[in-house]
Amino acid sequence: MIDTHAHLDACEAPPEELLERARCAGVDRVLGIGSGVESWRATLALAERYDRVFAVLGLHPHQAGENEARLEILRDLLSHERAVGVGETGLDFYRDYAPRESQLECFRAQLALAAELGKAVVVHSRAAEMATAEALAGFGGTVVLHCFSSPALLETALERRYYVSFAGNVTYPKAEELRASAVRVPRDRILVETDSPYLAPQPRRGRPNEPANVVHTVAGLAAARGESLDELAELTTRNASEAFGLP
Repeated sequence: MIDTHAHLDACEAPPEELLERARCAGVDRVLGIGSGVESWRATLALAERYDRVFAVLGLHPHQAGENEARLEILRDLLSHERAVGVGETGLDFYRDYAPRESQLECFRAQLALAAELGKAVVVHSRAAEMATAEALAGFGGTVVLHCFSSPALLETALERRYYVSFAGNVTYPKAEELRASAVRVPRDRILVETDSPYLAPQPRRGRPNEPANVVHTVAGLAAARGESLDELAELTTRNASEAFGLP
């Protein structure tokens, strides 16, 4: 299995412990997400140190503003062979920690960077489905909708052949609508993630999340879709490898 989204530098446990527990659970690769300059460097350092870690680097919508200097640093770091994607970037109109226009500007700049470098883009969208769809309309590269929780964005995702990634919240008892969305995602477009250390799946809910727990998300999705755990684990691993160009 591949955990396609983990904030490893935000986890309390040492990375070697996290990765060993992940390996024992059947998770052989992890995409570390770096958000902001310090996090980019920390995440890239982990990817250099551990063969099973790859880096995805970007500016979260909450970090939008004063982008020019940081985007130049980002462009430079994304040239590293262990950097496989841009993100998480996107739009978050739920909390509005950054002005919406600043978020849009930052998102568009990172989409342009992903197109320039030929990297997949990992998209955060919360309470901004229409604006997200509009911003992505002209982007021709690989799109991964991270921690998918926006059924209103599903039709766009299906039509445009985006990858749709599900996190631990799809296992929660009240997440019927989200599981219904997961059933509709094509076999070659579904991904799994933990979003560690956040959103632990139901069996670990209330505790810090970690990459090993992605197996619970796979199990929950497999049950909803009528597939075996092994079958969905194989599918999502293949899909993640193709989406991010992993070895």
